[in-house]
Amino acid sequence: MHDTTALLVELGSVILGLGIIGRFAGRIGLSPIPLYLLAGLAFGEGGLLPLGASEEFTAIGAEIGVILLLLLLGLEYSASELVTSLKTQYPSGAVDFVLNATPGAAAGLMLGWGPVGAVALAGVTWISSSGVIAKVMTDMGRLGNRETPVILGVLVIEDLAMAIYLPLLTAMLAGVGLAGGSIALLIALGTVGFVLYLALRHGRLISRAVSSDNPEMLLLVVLGLTVLVAGVAQQLQVSAAVGAFLVGIALSGEVAEGARKLLTPLRDLFAAVFFVFFGLSTDPAEIPPVLLPAALLAIVTVFTKIGTGWYASRRAGIGPRGRWRAGGTLVARGEFSIVIAGLAVATEPRIGPIATAYVLILVIVGPLTARWTEPVASKLQAALAGKRKKSAVAADRPEPADRPKPAVAAEEPMPSHDDLTPEHAGRDSD
Repeated sequence: MHDTTALLVELGSVILGLGIIGRFAGRIGLSPIPLYLLAGLAFGEGGLLPLGASEEFTAIGAEIGVILLLLLLGLEYSASELVTSLKTQYPSGAVDFVLNATPGAAAGLMLGWGPVGAVALAGVTWISSSGVIAKVMTDMGRLGNRETPVILGVLVIEDLAMAIYLPLLTAMLAGVGLAGGSIALLIALGTVGFVLYLALRHGRLISRAVSSDNPEMLLLVVLGLTVLVAGVAQQLQVSAAVGAFLVGIALSGEVAEGARKLLTPLRDLFAAVFFVFFGLSTDPAEIPPVLLPAALLAIVTVFTKIGTGWYASRRAGIGPRGRWRAGGTLVARGEFSIVIAGLAVATEPRIGPIATAYVLILVIVGPLTARWTEPVASKLQAALAGKRKKSAVAADRPEPADRPKPAVAAEEPMPSHDDLTPEHAGRDSD
């Protein structure tokens, strides 16, 4: 079959399959993300029916999917809201790092991977998937919830921290000295700072320049600007996702609203392609040997992420239900974890399979915890409250010895004949 023909057939089959999977997931009330991943595993290398012709196109589509996810996430908030979030959420970012990077670093050292492998695995377990979480919140209609700014604050701190972490990890992997690592770090920080400055000081001018009454022109300009900035950011060792997010932050007002309406269908399409590509790039045969350690690490970091969301939401004054929702939403890992593992695999090949299995577990579990953590926690709290109430009522009840004695006390001994006075004896005789 001709290459172009094969590409069209495979691509059409993938998109049609995604549509069917999405409709099925909607009918059963489940996020389609886990089903997209399983479909990717089934049709990737080592799967039931490998797709080869559309692999390169799917890889590019996956990159565009992540960029659009983060762009539309940025369009939800202004630059001032971002700065306020960073100012208020930085303690939560520190707690997030300690709780979630520590298990990965400890596991890397226990597995004998050395300092570089430990630092790499710490990054894999630390960073939540902004792409998956953005999709989950959109699917569940939670973008307007009170805990959503807290979740976004944690994600933004993580994404911006990647501007520091990735250059340092790259320098460690390459064996570059302190000077080389410092230069890469300064370039990354300078890039992020410059884009933030433009968003804060000149966001209105950027919005005016981009604005257009013609939807076609607005779509082309916003999409082109976003992809361009994302590419430049990645070239400068800053995540493309961070660049796309900052473009969304820089746009405001009617431009942001119009771009959101135009780009939402494209985002949904390419986001689905991203999750399928993640599955396509994973060989199912590599997962079983490392499934147990990956599952143990996943269990630990599910609870640490829930703890992170609980702490961050509590600091923001959000109620218990919102705290549980925030914690459950932050569980998913994804694109950043795979990027980190891909960088480290040349130095420590064993990190590839375990990182893939770990991310696959949590990218499937993440949408489920986002939906079910709060209802399960509420039921458990209600059950515990009921038990405590019963215990308190039982404790308040008087003991049998404290109860008032009946009118005729059966416990009192009957008087013996020796205790009867003559007067009593006479009455008894009567």
